[in-house]
Amino acid sequence: MSLDSLEQELLQDAEDDARTVEFIKNYLPIEVKDKFTDEDLYYILDVIVEYYTTSGVLDATPDNDGYIEIDQDKIVDYIVAQAKKDKMGDFLPEDVMWVVQGELEYGESLEE
Repeated sequence: MSLDSLEQELLQDAEDDARTVEFIKNYLPIEVKDKFTDEDLYYILDVIVEYYTTSGVLDATPDNDGYIEIDQDKIVDYIVAQAKKDKMGDFLPEDVMWVVQGELEYGESLEE
């Protein structure tokens, strides 16, 4: 991979993350919105990706409709534990669930 294409890919990833964070901010209910900074949301996105790549979820066999069952509670538990470990904060699982659902909704909106 050339340096130009690597830079292009990194720029694309940053733009995708920015769009995802904006979508999630608009998705969150008012009472949850103030609990997360942009930095928190970017961190949580990174942890979601980490979860997908380390949990084996991406290797699962899709069902007849082409979907993979994703256990949102496991993702939330993973994020809450990682955030504590990384000293990013003590997030409440019910608040993190909104972010996880927002990220999944954003992904689904891209498929439509």
